[in-house]
Amino acid sequence: MKQESQNRLNHFNTLKCKYEASESQNLSYSSILYHILRKVDLNIELNDLETNWLKESNLDKTLKLIQKKQQRKQQEFINLEAEFFQLKSKYKAKNHNTSWQTSKLYYILLKLDSGILLVDSENQWLKVNDLTDTYIISQDIKDFIQLKCKYKASQYENCYPNDTLYKILKKLDLNEHLNDVEYNWLINKQLYETAEIFKQQESAKEAKFTALKSKYQANNYHNQSISDTLYKILLKIDAEEKLLHDELQWLTQHGFIETISIIQELEQTQEFASLKVKYKAIQYSDLSPKCHLYKVLRKIDSGSCLCDQDINFLKKRKLTETIEIANEQYAFYLKSKISLGEMLNDSDMEWLNANNYDNIIQLAQKQHFVILKRKYGLIDPNIPMELFYTIMLKLEKKERLDIILVSQLMEQGILSRHGQIAIAHYKLEAEFYEQEYQRTGSKWHIPTASAYWRKADEPEQALNITNLDLQKIKDSKLKSAILVTRGGAFRDMELADAENCARKAMEYHPDSYQPYTLMGAIYYDRGDYTRGDYWFEEAIKRGAKSEDIDDEIKRIFRSTKDDNKRQEAAAYLLNKDPNRYVWAKSYLQKIKAHK
Repeated sequence: MKQESQNRLNHFNTLKCKYEASESQNLSYSSILYHILRKVDLNIELNDLETNWLKESNLDKTLKLIQKKQQRKQQEFINLEAEFFQLKSKYKAKNHNTSWQTSKLYYILLKLDSGILLVDSENQWLKVNDLTDTYIISQDIKDFIQLKCKYKASQYENCYPNDTLYKILKKLDLNEHLNDVEYNWLINKQLYETAEIFKQQESAKEAKFTALKSKYQANNYHNQSISDTLYKILLKIDAEEKLLHDELQWLTQHGFIETISIIQELEQTQEFASLKVKYKAIQYSDLSPKCHLYKVLRKIDSGSCLCDQDINFLKKRKLTETIEIANEQYAFYLKSKISLGEMLNDSDMEWLNANNYDNIIQLAQKQHFVILKRKYGLIDPNIPMELFYTIMLKLEKKERLDIILVSQLMEQGILSRHGQIAIAHYKLEAEFYEQEYQRTGSKWHIPTASAYWRKADEPEQALNITNLDLQKIKDSKLKSAILVTRGGAFRDMELADAENCARKAMEYHPDSYQPYTLMGAIYYDRGDYTRGDYWFEEAIKRGAKSEDIDDEIKRIFRSTKDDNKRQEAAAYLLNKDPNRYVWAKSYLQKIKAHK
Protein backbone atom coordinates (compact mmCIF):
# COMPACT_ATOMS: atom_id res chain seq x y z
CA MET A 1 0.00 0.00 0.00
CA LYS A 2 2.87 2.35 0.87
CA GLN A 3 4.50 1.67 -2.50
CA GLU A 4 1.25 2.34 -4.35
CA SER A 5 0.75 5.61 -2.45
CA GLN A 6 4.30 6.61 -3.29
CA ASN A 7 3.74 5.84 -6.95
CA ARG A 8 0.59 7.95 -7.04
CA LEU A 9 2.41 10.81 -5.36
CA ASN A 10 5.27 10.63 -7.83
CA HIS A 11 2.82 10.57 -10.75
CA PHE A 12 0.97 13.57 -9.28
CA ASN A 13 4.19 15.55 -8.90
CA THR A 14 5.12 14.72 -12.52
CA LEU A 15 1.78 15.94 -13.79
CA LYS A 16 2.01 19.13 -11.71
CA CYS A 17 5.37 19.89 -13.23
CA LYS A 18 4.14 19.08 -16.75
CA TYR A 19 1.13 21.37 -16.45
CA GLU A 20 2.88 24.05 -14.26
CA ALA A 21 0.73 23.45 -11.16
CA SER A 22 3.56 22.91 -8.64
CA GLU A 23 2.73 26.08 -6.72
CA SER A 24 -0.49 24.50 -5.53
CA GLN A 25 0.28 23.25 -2.03
CA ASN A 26 -3.27 22.92 -0.80
CA LEU A 27 -3.48 19.30 0.20
CA SER A 28 -7.23 19.44 0.50
CA TYR A 29 -7.41 20.09 -3.22
CA SER A 30 -4.80 17.53 -4.17
CA SER A 31 -7.24 14.77 -5.05
CA ILE A 32 -9.29 17.10 -7.33
CA LEU A 33 -6.19 18.45 -9.07
CA TYR A 34 -4.76 14.95 -9.55
CA HIS A 35 -8.08 13.84 -11.05
CA ILE A 36 -8.16 16.78 -13.49
CA LEU A 37 -4.54 16.40 -14.55
CA ARG A 38 -4.98 12.66 -15.15
CA LYS A 39 -7.99 13.35 -17.43
CA VAL A 40 -6.05 15.96 -19.40
CA ASP A 41 -3.09 13.63 -19.80
CA LEU A 42 -5.43 11.00 -21.19
CA ASN A 43 -6.83 13.52 -23.71
CA ILE A 44 -10.25 13.48 -22.01
CA GLU A 45 -12.32 16.65 -22.27
CA LEU A 46 -12.86 18.61 -18.99
CA ASN A 47 -16.36 19.61 -18.00
CA ASP A 48 -17.42 23.09 -16.91
CA LEU A 49 -17.10 22.35 -13.17
CA GLU A 50 -13.53 21.15 -13.60
CA THR A 51 -12.57 24.19 -15.71
CA ASN A 52 -14.13 26.61 -13.21
CA TRP A 53 -12.33 24.88 -10.32
CA LEU A 54 -8.96 25.55 -11.99
CA LYS A 55 -9.89 29.20 -12.38
CA GLU A 56 -11.04 29.50 -8.78
CA SER A 57 -7.84 27.80 -7.60
CA ASN A 58 -5.76 30.43 -9.42
CA LEU A 59 -4.17 27.79 -11.67
CA ASP A 60 -4.30 30.02 -14.75
CA LYS A 61 -1.07 28.75 -16.29
CA THR A 62 -2.26 25.19 -15.92
CA LEU A 63 -5.60 26.04 -17.53
CA LYS A 64 -3.91 27.73 -20.51
CA LEU A 65 -1.64 24.75 -21.09
CA ILE A 66 -4.64 22.42 -20.97
CA GLN A 67 -6.63 24.59 -23.40
CA LYS A 68 -3.70 24.72 -25.87
CA LYS A 69 -3.34 20.96 -25.72
CA GLN A 70 -7.04 20.48 -26.40
CA GLN A 71 -6.90 22.91 -29.34
CA ARG A 72 -3.96 20.99 -30.79
CA LYS A 73 -5.89 17.79 -30.34
CA GLN A 74 -8.94 19.21 -32.12
CA GLN A 75 -6.78 20.46 -34.98
CA GLU A 76 -5.09 17.09 -35.28
CA PHE A 77 -8.51 15.43 -35.43
CA ILE A 78 -9.43 17.78 -38.26
CA ASN A 79 -6.15 17.09 -40.05
CA LEU A 80 -6.51 13.35 -39.75
CA GLU A 81 -10.09 13.46 -41.06
CA ALA A 82 -9.07 15.66 -44.02
CA GLU A 83 -6.18 13.34 -44.82
CA PHE A 84 -8.55 10.34 -44.75
CA PHE A 85 -10.96 12.11 -47.11
CA GLN A 86 -8.14 12.98 -49.52
CA LEU A 87 -6.90 9.39 -49.51
CA LYS A 88 -10.42 8.07 -50.13
CA SER A 89 -10.74 10.41 -53.09
CA LYS A 90 -7.30 9.52 -54.47
CA TYR A 91 -7.91 5.78 -54.20
CA LYS A 92 -11.56 5.89 -55.32
CA ALA A 93 -13.11 4.88 -51.99
CA LYS A 94 -15.44 7.87 -51.46
CA ASN A 95 -18.53 5.72 -51.15
CA HIS A 96 -17.16 3.89 -48.12
CA ASN A 97 -18.89 5.73 -45.25
CA THR A 98 -17.10 5.05 -42.00
CA SER A 99 -15.24 6.97 -39.29
CA TRP A 100 -11.50 7.34 -39.80
CA GLN A 101 -11.05 6.49 -36.14
CA THR A 102 -12.47 2.97 -36.43
CA SER A 103 -12.13 1.92 -40.08
CA LYS A 104 -9.41 -0.38 -41.40
CA LEU A 105 -9.56 1.56 -44.65
CA TYR A 106 -7.40 4.44 -43.32
CA TYR A 107 -4.55 2.10 -42.56
CA ILE A 108 -4.86 0.31 -45.93
CA LEU A 109 -4.88 3.59 -47.86
CA LEU A 110 -1.84 4.80 -45.94
CA LYS A 111 -0.01 1.62 -46.96
CA LEU A 112 -0.92 2.15 -50.59
CA ASP A 113 0.16 5.79 -50.45
CA SER A 114 3.48 4.75 -48.95
CA GLY A 115 4.14 2.29 -51.76
CA ILE A 116 3.81 -0.72 -49.46
CA LEU A 117 2.14 -3.77 -51.00
CA LEU A 118 -1.04 -5.01 -49.37
CA VAL A 119 -1.20 -8.52 -47.99
CA ASP A 120 -3.84 -10.98 -49.22
CA SER A 121 -6.18 -10.41 -46.25
CA GLU A 122 -6.18 -6.65 -46.91
CA ASN A 123 -6.97 -7.14 -50.59
CA GLN A 124 -9.75 -9.54 -49.61
CA TRP A 125 -11.14 -6.93 -47.19
CA LEU A 126 -11.37 -4.44 -50.11
CA LYS A 127 -13.30 -6.98 -52.19
CA VAL A 128 -15.69 -7.90 -49.38
CA ASN A 129 -16.48 -4.22 -48.77
CA ASP A 130 -17.21 -3.57 -52.49
CA LEU A 131 -14.16 -1.33 -52.91
CA THR A 132 -13.51 -2.70 -56.39
CA ASP A 133 -11.90 0.45 -57.77
CA THR A 134 -9.55 0.64 -54.77
CA TYR A 135 -8.66 -3.02 -55.23
CA ILE A 136 -7.85 -2.42 -58.92
CA ILE A 137 -5.60 0.50 -57.97
CA SER A 138 -3.86 -1.70 -55.41
CA GLN A 139 -3.17 -4.29 -58.11
CA ASP A 140 -1.88 -1.57 -60.46
CA ILE A 141 0.42 -0.33 -57.69
CA LYS A 142 1.67 -3.88 -57.21
CA ASP A 143 2.25 -4.17 -60.96
CA PHE A 144 3.97 -0.74 -61.01
CA ILE A 145 6.35 -1.71 -58.19
CA GLN A 146 7.21 -5.00 -59.89
CA LEU A 147 7.83 -3.23 -63.23
CA LYS A 148 10.07 -0.66 -61.52
CA CYS A 149 12.11 -3.50 -60.10
CA LYS A 150 12.19 -5.35 -63.42
CA TYR A 151 13.28 -2.31 -65.44
CA LYS A 152 15.76 -0.81 -62.94
CA ALA A 153 13.62 2.11 -61.81
CA SER A 154 13.14 1.30 -58.11
CA GLN A 155 14.66 4.64 -57.06
CA TYR A 156 11.63 6.40 -58.51
CA GLU A 157 9.41 7.15 -55.52
CA ASN A 158 5.90 7.60 -56.90
CA CYS A 159 3.84 4.42 -57.22
CA TYR A 160 0.43 5.80 -58.19
CA PRO A 161 -0.80 4.16 -61.45
CA ASN A 162 -1.48 7.44 -63.31
CA ASP A 163 2.21 8.25 -63.28
CA THR A 164 4.03 8.66 -66.60
CA LEU A 165 6.62 6.06 -65.65
CA TYR A 166 3.95 3.38 -65.23
CA LYS A 167 2.73 3.96 -68.78
CA ILE A 168 6.30 3.81 -70.10
CA LEU A 169 7.14 0.62 -68.18
CA LYS A 170 3.98 -1.10 -69.45
CA LYS A 171 5.01 -0.26 -73.03
CA LEU A 172 8.47 -1.67 -72.36
CA ASP A 173 6.94 -4.81 -70.92
CA LEU A 174 4.90 -5.25 -74.12
CA ASN A 175 8.03 -4.64 -76.19
CA GLU A 176 6.41 -1.56 -77.72
CA HIS A 177 8.28 1.40 -79.17
CA LEU A 178 8.80 4.52 -77.01
CA ASN A 179 8.51 7.89 -78.72
CA ASP A 180 11.10 10.63 -78.27
CA VAL A 181 9.08 12.40 -75.57
CA GLU A 182 8.89 9.22 -73.46
CA TYR A 183 12.60 8.43 -73.92
CA ASN A 184 13.65 11.99 -72.99
CA TRP A 185 11.39 11.80 -69.92
CA LEU A 186 13.43 8.81 -68.68
CA ILE A 187 16.67 10.73 -69.22
CA ASN A 188 15.36 13.84 -67.42
CA LYS A 189 14.35 11.68 -64.45
CA GLN A 190 17.86 10.16 -64.47
CA LEU A 191 16.43 6.67 -65.11
CA TYR A 192 19.43 5.79 -67.27
CA GLU A 193 19.30 2.03 -66.71
CA THR A 194 15.64 1.97 -67.79
CA ALA A 195 16.52 3.97 -70.91
CA GLU A 196 19.33 1.55 -71.69
CA ILE A 197 16.95 -1.41 -71.46
CA PHE A 198 14.74 0.34 -74.04
CA LYS A 199 17.75 0.80 -76.35
CA GLN A 200 18.59 -2.90 -76.03
CA GLN A 201 14.99 -3.81 -76.87
CA GLU A 202 15.10 -1.58 -79.93
CA SER A 203 18.30 -3.18 -81.16
CA ALA A 204 16.86 -6.67 -80.68
CA LYS A 205 13.67 -5.69 -82.52
CA GLU A 206 15.63 -4.20 -85.41
CA ALA A 207 17.55 -7.46 -85.75
CA LYS A 208 14.27 -9.42 -85.48
CA PHE A 209 12.65 -7.18 -88.11
CA THR A 210 15.54 -7.78 -90.51
CA ALA A 211 15.32 -11.55 -89.96
CA LEU A 212 11.54 -11.56 -90.44
CA LYS A 213 11.76 -9.55 -93.67
CA SER A 214 14.23 -12.07 -95.00
CA LYS A 215 12.20 -15.06 -93.80
CA TYR A 216 8.95 -13.81 -95.34
CA GLN A 217 10.46 -12.27 -98.50
CA ALA A 218 9.74 -8.66 -97.62
CA ASN A 219 13.25 -7.28 -98.15
CA ASN A 220 12.10 -4.72 -100.70
CA TYR A 221 10.70 -2.71 -97.80
CA HIS A 222 13.53 -0.52 -96.39
CA ASN A 223 11.77 1.44 -93.66
CA GLN A 224 13.53 0.31 -90.45
CA SER A 225 10.98 1.82 -88.08
CA ILE A 226 10.00 -1.00 -85.72
CA SER A 227 6.63 0.60 -85.07
CA ASP A 228 5.87 0.11 -88.70
CA THR A 229 2.78 -1.86 -89.73
CA LEU A 230 4.90 -4.42 -91.56
CA TYR A 231 6.80 -5.39 -88.39
CA LYS A 232 3.56 -6.02 -86.50
CA ILE A 233 2.19 -8.07 -89.39
CA LEU A 234 5.38 -10.15 -89.68
CA LEU A 235 5.32 -10.82 -85.94
CA LYS A 236 1.74 -12.12 -86.23
CA ILE A 237 2.71 -14.35 -89.15
CA ASP A 238 5.67 -15.74 -87.20
CA ALA A 239 3.42 -16.43 -84.20
CA GLU A 240 1.05 -18.34 -86.53
CA GLU A 241 -1.77 -15.88 -85.84
CA LYS A 242 -4.41 -15.32 -88.51
CA LEU A 243 -4.17 -11.94 -90.21
CA LEU A 244 -7.14 -9.60 -90.41
CA HIS A 245 -8.64 -8.63 -93.75
CA ASP A 246 -7.24 -5.08 -93.42
CA GLU A 247 -3.74 -6.45 -92.81
CA LEU A 248 -3.88 -8.67 -95.89
CA GLN A 249 -5.18 -5.74 -97.90
CA TRP A 250 -2.26 -3.61 -96.65
CA LEU A 251 0.23 -6.23 -97.84
CA THR A 252 -1.49 -6.36 -101.23
CA GLN A 253 -1.51 -2.58 -101.60
CA HIS A 254 2.22 -2.41 -100.83
CA GLY A 255 3.13 -5.16 -103.27
CA PHE A 256 4.14 -7.95 -100.88
CA ILE A 257 2.99 -10.71 -103.23
CA GLU A 258 5.67 -13.21 -102.12
CA THR A 259 4.78 -12.60 -98.45
CA ILE A 260 1.09 -13.22 -99.16
CA SER A 261 1.96 -16.47 -100.96
CA ILE A 262 3.98 -17.63 -97.96
CA ILE A 263 1.08 -16.73 -95.63
CA GLN A 264 -1.36 -18.68 -97.76
CA GLU A 265 0.93 -21.71 -97.84
CA LEU A 266 1.46 -21.54 -94.07
CA GLU A 267 -2.29 -21.32 -93.46
CA GLN A 268 -2.90 -24.24 -95.80
CA THR A 269 -0.16 -26.26 -94.08
CA GLN A 270 -1.74 -25.58 -90.68
CA GLU A 271 -5.18 -26.43 -92.02
CA PHE A 272 -3.82 -29.61 -93.62
CA ALA A 273 -2.26 -30.74 -90.33
CA SER A 274 -5.53 -30.05 -88.51
CA LEU A 275 -7.59 -31.90 -91.13
CA LYS A 276 -5.30 -34.93 -90.98
CA VAL A 277 -5.93 -35.19 -87.25
CA LYS A 278 -9.66 -34.58 -87.65
CA TYR A 279 -10.08 -37.23 -90.37
CA LYS A 280 -7.66 -39.89 -89.06
CA ALA A 281 -5.03 -39.46 -91.77
CA ILE A 282 -1.96 -38.63 -89.66
CA GLN A 283 -0.06 -41.65 -91.00
CA TYR A 284 0.18 -39.85 -94.33
CA SER A 285 3.63 -38.24 -94.13
CA ASP A 286 3.42 -35.55 -96.81
CA LEU A 287 2.75 -32.14 -95.21
CA SER A 288 2.61 -30.11 -98.41
CA PRO A 289 -0.79 -28.56 -99.12
CA LYS A 290 -0.11 -29.21 -102.80
CA CYS A 291 -0.67 -32.95 -102.38
CA HIS A 292 -3.97 -34.54 -103.40
CA LEU A 293 -4.87 -35.63 -99.86
CA TYR A 294 -5.24 -31.99 -98.80
CA LYS A 295 -7.82 -31.44 -101.55
CA VAL A 296 -9.67 -34.61 -100.55
CA LEU A 297 -9.79 -33.66 -96.86
CA ARG A 298 -11.01 -30.16 -97.69
CA LYS A 299 -13.74 -31.68 -99.81
CA ILE A 300 -14.77 -33.90 -96.89
CA ASP A 301 -14.72 -30.92 -94.51
CA SER A 302 -16.99 -28.92 -96.82
CA GLY A 303 -19.60 -31.69 -96.66
CA SER A 304 -19.15 -32.67 -100.30
CA CYS A 305 -19.47 -36.20 -101.61
CA LEU A 306 -16.21 -37.91 -102.59
CA CYS A 307 -15.93 -39.13 -106.16
CA ASP A 308 -14.65 -42.61 -107.08
CA GLN A 309 -11.20 -41.21 -107.83
CA ASP A 310 -10.94 -39.74 -104.31
CA ILE A 311 -12.18 -42.97 -102.71
CA ASN A 312 -9.63 -45.01 -104.66
CA PHE A 313 -6.89 -42.57 -103.66
CA LEU A 314 -7.74 -43.09 -99.97
CA LYS A 315 -8.04 -46.86 -100.35
CA LYS A 316 -4.60 -47.16 -101.94
CA ARG A 317 -3.12 -45.36 -98.95
CA LYS A 318 -5.10 -47.53 -96.51
CA LEU A 319 -6.98 -44.54 -95.10
CA THR A 320 -10.10 -46.59 -94.45
CA GLU A 321 -11.03 -44.61 -91.31
CA THR A 322 -10.96 -41.43 -93.36
CA ILE A 323 -13.38 -42.98 -95.85
CA GLU A 324 -15.70 -44.07 -93.02
CA ILE A 325 -15.69 -40.60 -91.46
CA ALA A 326 -16.29 -38.99 -94.87
CA ASN A 327 -19.24 -41.28 -95.53
CA GLU A 328 -20.75 -40.72 -92.11
CA GLN A 329 -20.33 -36.97 -92.44
CA TYR A 330 -21.91 -36.87 -95.89
CA ALA A 331 -24.74 -39.15 -94.75
CA PHE A 332 -25.35 -36.82 -91.80
CA TYR A 333 -25.36 -33.87 -94.21
CA LEU A 334 -28.00 -35.57 -96.39
CA LYS A 335 -30.07 -36.44 -93.33
CA SER A 336 -29.87 -32.79 -92.23
CA LYS A 337 -31.13 -31.69 -95.65
CA ILE A 338 -34.14 -33.97 -95.22
CA SER A 339 -34.85 -32.61 -91.71
CA LEU A 340 -34.76 -29.08 -93.15
CA GLY A 341 -37.38 -30.05 -95.72
CA GLU A 342 -34.98 -30.08 -98.68
CA MET A 343 -35.26 -32.63 -101.47
CA LEU A 344 -32.50 -35.09 -102.24
CA ASN A 345 -31.59 -35.39 -105.91
CA ASP A 346 -31.00 -38.60 -107.87
CA SER A 347 -27.24 -38.57 -107.27
CA ASP A 348 -27.83 -38.25 -103.50
CA MET A 349 -30.18 -41.24 -103.54
CA GLU A 350 -27.75 -43.26 -105.65
CA TRP A 351 -24.97 -42.52 -103.17
CA LEU A 352 -27.12 -43.57 -100.21
CA ASN A 353 -28.08 -46.76 -101.99
CA ALA A 354 -24.47 -47.56 -102.94
CA ASN A 355 -23.36 -47.06 -99.33
CA ASN A 356 -26.28 -49.00 -97.78
CA TYR A 357 -27.91 -46.10 -95.93
CA ASP A 358 -31.37 -47.66 -96.24
CA ASN A 359 -32.72 -45.82 -93.20
CA ILE A 360 -31.94 -42.42 -94.73
CA ILE A 361 -33.33 -43.54 -98.09
CA GLN A 362 -36.62 -44.50 -96.41
CA LEU A 363 -36.68 -41.18 -94.55
CA ALA A 364 -36.12 -39.27 -97.80
CA GLN A 365 -38.77 -41.27 -99.62
CA LYS A 366 -41.35 -40.70 -96.89
CA GLN A 367 -40.69 -36.98 -96.94
CA HIS A 368 -40.78 -36.93 -100.75
CA PHE A 369 -44.02 -38.92 -100.74
CA VAL A 370 -45.65 -36.33 -98.46
CA ILE A 371 -44.52 -33.53 -100.79
CA LEU A 372 -45.76 -35.36 -103.90
CA LYS A 373 -49.10 -36.17 -102.27
CA ARG A 374 -49.57 -32.48 -101.61
CA LYS A 375 -48.54 -31.62 -105.15
CA TYR A 376 -50.90 -34.16 -106.75
CA GLY A 377 -53.79 -33.45 -104.40
CA LEU A 378 -53.91 -36.82 -102.62
CA ILE A 379 -55.57 -36.22 -99.26
CA ASP A 380 -56.28 -39.83 -98.20
CA PRO A 381 -53.82 -40.56 -95.32
CA ASN A 382 -54.14 -44.32 -95.91
CA ILE A 383 -53.16 -44.24 -99.57
CA PRO A 384 -50.57 -46.99 -100.26
CA MET A 385 -47.10 -45.44 -100.54
CA GLU A 386 -45.45 -48.22 -102.53
CA LEU A 387 -47.86 -47.97 -105.47
CA PHE A 388 -48.54 -44.25 -105.60
CA TYR A 389 -44.95 -43.16 -104.82
CA THR A 390 -43.78 -45.15 -107.86
CA ILE A 391 -46.52 -43.57 -110.01
CA MET A 392 -45.72 -40.02 -108.87
CA LEU A 393 -41.96 -40.54 -109.27
CA LYS A 394 -42.55 -41.54 -112.88
CA LEU A 395 -44.68 -38.48 -113.46
CA GLU A 396 -41.97 -36.28 -111.92
CA LYS A 397 -39.44 -37.76 -114.33
CA LYS A 398 -41.87 -37.30 -117.26
CA GLU A 399 -42.06 -41.06 -117.70
CA ARG A 400 -45.26 -42.62 -119.11
CA LEU A 401 -47.40 -44.74 -116.82
CA ASP A 402 -48.73 -48.23 -117.49
CA ILE A 403 -52.04 -47.45 -119.21
CA ILE A 404 -53.62 -50.76 -118.15
CA LEU A 405 -52.66 -50.16 -114.50
CA VAL A 406 -54.04 -46.61 -114.60
CA SER A 407 -57.32 -47.86 -116.13
CA GLN A 408 -57.66 -50.56 -113.46
CA LEU A 409 -57.05 -48.06 -110.64
CA MET A 410 -59.67 -45.74 -112.11
CA GLU A 411 -62.21 -48.55 -112.51
CA GLN A 412 -61.61 -49.61 -108.89
CA GLY A 413 -62.10 -46.04 -107.72
CA ILE A 414 -58.59 -45.91 -106.21
CA LEU A 415 -57.51 -43.24 -108.66
CA SER A 416 -59.72 -40.29 -109.59
CA ARG A 417 -60.36 -39.86 -113.30
CA HIS A 418 -60.16 -36.11 -112.89
CA GLY A 419 -57.45 -35.90 -110.26
CA GLN A 420 -54.03 -34.35 -110.78
CA ILE A 421 -52.32 -37.72 -111.26
CA ALA A 422 -54.77 -38.59 -114.04
CA ILE A 423 -54.34 -35.17 -115.65
CA ALA A 424 -50.53 -35.44 -115.48
CA HIS A 425 -50.81 -38.92 -117.03
CA TYR A 426 -53.04 -37.63 -119.84
CA LYS A 427 -50.62 -34.80 -120.58
CA LEU A 428 -47.69 -37.19 -120.83
CA GLU A 429 -49.65 -39.39 -123.20
CA ALA A 430 -50.70 -36.39 -125.32
CA GLU A 431 -47.09 -35.16 -125.50
CA PHE A 432 -45.88 -38.67 -126.35
CA TYR A 433 -48.25 -39.03 -129.32
CA GLU A 434 -47.43 -35.53 -130.51
CA GLN A 435 -43.74 -36.50 -130.49
CA GLU A 436 -44.56 -39.73 -132.27
CA TYR A 437 -46.38 -37.73 -134.91
CA GLN A 438 -43.30 -35.49 -135.30
CA ARG A 439 -40.99 -38.50 -135.38
CA THR A 440 -42.91 -40.78 -137.74
CA GLY A 441 -45.08 -38.33 -139.67
CA SER A 442 -48.07 -40.62 -139.13
CA LYS A 443 -51.17 -38.45 -138.75
CA TRP A 444 -53.03 -41.27 -137.00
CA HIS A 445 -51.24 -40.11 -133.83
CA ILE A 446 -53.07 -36.75 -134.07
CA PRO A 447 -56.54 -37.91 -132.94
CA THR A 448 -54.99 -39.93 -130.11
CA ALA A 449 -52.97 -36.93 -128.88
CA SER A 450 -56.06 -34.72 -129.23
CA ALA A 451 -58.19 -37.13 -127.17
CA TYR A 452 -55.61 -37.11 -124.36
CA TRP A 453 -55.42 -33.30 -124.39
CA ARG A 454 -59.19 -33.26 -123.90
CA LYS A 455 -58.94 -35.63 -120.95
CA ALA A 456 -56.22 -33.37 -119.52
CA ASP A 457 -58.74 -30.49 -119.55
CA GLU A 458 -56.80 -28.63 -122.21
CA PRO A 459 -59.19 -28.41 -125.18
CA GLU A 460 -57.15 -25.57 -126.70
CA GLN A 461 -54.20 -27.94 -127.16
CA ALA A 462 -56.55 -30.50 -128.75
CA LEU A 463 -57.84 -27.87 -131.16
CA ASN A 464 -54.33 -26.72 -131.93
CA ILE A 465 -53.04 -30.15 -132.95
CA THR A 466 -56.17 -30.91 -135.03
CA ASN A 467 -56.07 -27.58 -136.87
CA LEU A 468 -55.09 -29.11 -140.20
CA ASP A 469 -55.93 -28.68 -143.87
CA LEU A 470 -58.00 -31.83 -144.30
CA GLN A 471 -57.95 -31.43 -148.09
CA LYS A 472 -54.33 -32.57 -148.02
CA ILE A 473 -55.30 -35.82 -146.24
CA LYS A 474 -56.44 -38.59 -148.53
CA ASP A 475 -57.60 -41.14 -145.94
CA SER A 476 -61.30 -40.47 -145.21
CA LYS A 477 -61.23 -42.55 -142.03
CA LEU A 478 -58.36 -40.43 -140.72
CA LYS A 479 -60.19 -37.22 -141.61
CA SER A 480 -63.26 -38.47 -139.76
CA ALA A 481 -61.21 -39.45 -136.70
CA ILE A 482 -59.51 -36.03 -136.57
CA LEU A 483 -62.86 -34.25 -136.88
CA VAL A 484 -64.39 -36.36 -134.09
CA THR A 485 -61.63 -35.45 -131.62
CA ARG A 486 -61.73 -31.84 -132.77
CA GLY A 487 -65.50 -31.81 -132.28
CA GLY A 488 -65.02 -33.29 -128.81
CA ALA A 489 -62.70 -30.39 -127.97
CA PHE A 490 -65.26 -27.90 -129.26
CA ARG A 491 -67.85 -29.54 -126.97
CA ASP A 492 -65.95 -28.03 -124.07
CA MET A 493 -66.13 -24.59 -125.70
CA GLU A 494 -68.68 -24.12 -128.50
CA LEU A 495 -71.39 -26.70 -129.29
CA ALA A 496 -72.19 -25.29 -132.78
CA ASP A 497 -68.60 -25.85 -133.93
CA ALA A 498 -68.70 -29.30 -132.32
CA GLU A 499 -71.79 -30.25 -134.35
CA ASN A 500 -70.20 -29.04 -137.62
CA CYS A 501 -67.20 -31.28 -136.95
CA ALA A 502 -69.46 -34.28 -136.18
CA ARG A 503 -71.48 -33.85 -139.40
CA LYS A 504 -68.33 -33.50 -141.54
CA ALA A 505 -66.92 -36.61 -139.87
CA MET A 506 -70.09 -38.51 -140.86
CA GLU A 507 -69.61 -37.39 -144.44
CA TYR A 508 -66.01 -38.65 -144.54
CA HIS A 509 -66.82 -41.99 -142.85
CA PRO A 510 -70.57 -42.71 -142.61
CA ASP A 511 -70.03 -46.22 -141.22
CA SER A 512 -68.04 -45.12 -138.20
CA TYR A 513 -70.06 -44.91 -134.97
CA GLN A 514 -67.85 -42.29 -133.37
CA PRO A 515 -69.30 -39.19 -135.14
CA TYR A 516 -72.80 -40.38 -134.10
CA THR A 517 -71.72 -40.87 -130.51
CA LEU A 518 -70.35 -37.30 -130.59
CA MET A 519 -73.68 -36.00 -131.94
CA GLY A 520 -75.58 -37.82 -129.19
CA ALA A 521 -73.36 -36.23 -126.55
CA ILE A 522 -73.78 -32.76 -128.11
CA TYR A 523 -77.57 -33.03 -127.95
CA TYR A 524 -77.46 -34.29 -124.37
CA ASP A 525 -75.31 -31.23 -123.59
CA ARG A 526 -78.03 -29.08 -125.10
CA GLY A 527 -80.70 -30.84 -123.02
CA ASP A 528 -82.37 -32.40 -126.11
CA TYR A 529 -82.28 -35.96 -124.72
CA THR A 530 -84.71 -37.47 -127.28
CA ARG A 531 -82.61 -36.21 -130.19
CA GLY A 532 -79.50 -37.34 -128.35
CA ASP A 533 -80.91 -40.88 -127.99
CA TYR A 534 -81.57 -40.91 -131.71
CA TRP A 535 -77.89 -40.29 -132.48
CA PHE A 536 -76.78 -42.79 -129.84
CA GLU A 537 -79.03 -45.44 -131.48
CA GLU A 538 -77.39 -44.62 -134.84
CA ALA A 539 -74.03 -45.16 -133.24
CA ILE A 540 -75.12 -48.57 -131.89
CA LYS A 541 -76.30 -49.53 -135.40
CA ARG A 542 -72.73 -48.83 -136.63
CA GLY A 543 -71.02 -50.93 -133.97
CA ALA A 544 -70.99 -48.91 -130.76
CA LYS A 545 -71.64 -50.91 -127.60
CA SER A 546 -74.54 -49.88 -125.42
CA GLU A 547 -72.30 -49.92 -122.34
CA ASP A 548 -69.95 -47.48 -124.08
CA ILE A 549 -72.91 -45.22 -124.78
CA ASP A 550 -73.90 -45.44 -121.11
CA ASP A 551 -70.34 -44.53 -120.09
CA GLU A 552 -70.51 -41.50 -122.35
CA ILE A 553 -73.81 -40.43 -120.75
CA LYS A 554 -72.23 -40.87 -117.30
CA ARG A 555 -69.33 -38.64 -118.39
CA ILE A 556 -71.85 -36.01 -119.47
CA PHE A 557 -73.45 -36.15 -116.00
CA ARG A 558 -70.06 -35.78 -114.32
CA SER A 559 -69.04 -32.80 -116.44
CA THR A 560 -72.38 -30.97 -116.17
CA LYS A 561 -72.22 -28.17 -113.61
CA ASP A 562 -75.89 -27.17 -113.85
CA ASP A 563 -77.83 -29.09 -111.14
CA ASN A 564 -81.16 -28.41 -112.82
CA LYS A 565 -79.98 -29.90 -116.10
CA ARG A 566 -78.52 -32.89 -114.25
CA GLN A 567 -81.83 -33.43 -112.40
CA GLU A 568 -83.76 -33.12 -115.65
CA ALA A 569 -81.52 -35.65 -117.42
CA ALA A 570 -81.68 -38.08 -114.47
CA ALA A 571 -85.47 -37.93 -114.45
CA TYR A 572 -85.56 -38.50 -118.21
CA LEU A 573 -83.31 -41.59 -118.03
CA LEU A 574 -85.13 -43.15 -115.06
CA ASN A 575 -88.44 -42.66 -116.78
CA LYS A 576 -87.01 -44.23 -119.93
CA ASP A 577 -85.47 -47.31 -118.28
CA PRO A 578 -85.24 -47.34 -114.46
CA ASN A 579 -83.22 -50.58 -114.41
CA ARG A 580 -80.66 -49.64 -117.02
CA TYR A 581 -80.15 -46.14 -115.58
CA VAL A 582 -80.51 -46.96 -111.90
CA TRP A 583 -77.19 -45.11 -111.27
CA ALA A 584 -79.00 -41.82 -112.12
CA LYS A 585 -80.90 -42.04 -108.80
CA SER A 586 -77.78 -41.00 -106.96
CA TYR A 587 -77.77 -37.66 -108.79
CA LEU A 588 -81.36 -37.01 -107.80
CA GLN A 589 -80.47 -37.79 -104.15
CA LYS A 590 -77.46 -35.47 -104.22
CA ILE A 591 -79.56 -32.66 -105.62
CA LYS A 592 -82.24 -33.19 -102.92
CA ALA A 593 -79.56 -33.22 -100.25
CA HIS A 594 -78.20 -29.89 -101.49
CA LYS A 595 -81.66 -28.40 -101.45
